[in-house]
Amino acid sequence: MENGEKHITLVDENGNETLCEILFTFDSEEFKKSYVVYYPVGSEDEEGEIEIHASSFTPAEDGTDGELQPIETDEEWDMVEEMINTFFDEEEEGEEE
Repeated sequence: MENGEKHITLVDENGNETLCEILFTFDSEEFKKSYVVYYPVGSEDEEGEIEIHASSFTPAEDGTDGELQPIETDEEWDMVEEMINTFFDEEEEGEEE
C-alpha cells in the first residue's frame, strides 16, 4: 500500500471538476488491477467524517496517472473494503503509539 499526500481531479460528465485527496493506492494480484482510495477535499462533515470513494485504474505507461474505472464486482468491493479497514486500523495503531 502506498500512502502519501497526492491529489487527483475528477471530471464528471458535465465537465465539473472535483479535487480529491488520495488516501492510498494498492495493486491486486488476484484481479490484476491497481486501485485508488480517495475522498473529495473539503467534504468532511461536522464530526470530521469523510465519504470515501474507490476506483480501479490502469497506470499509464508514459508516467501519467491513467484512467479511473468503476469497481465492477462484489468480490472486488470486498477486497477493497478489507484494504480500507486495514488502512484505518493501521492509522489508529499509529496514533496510539
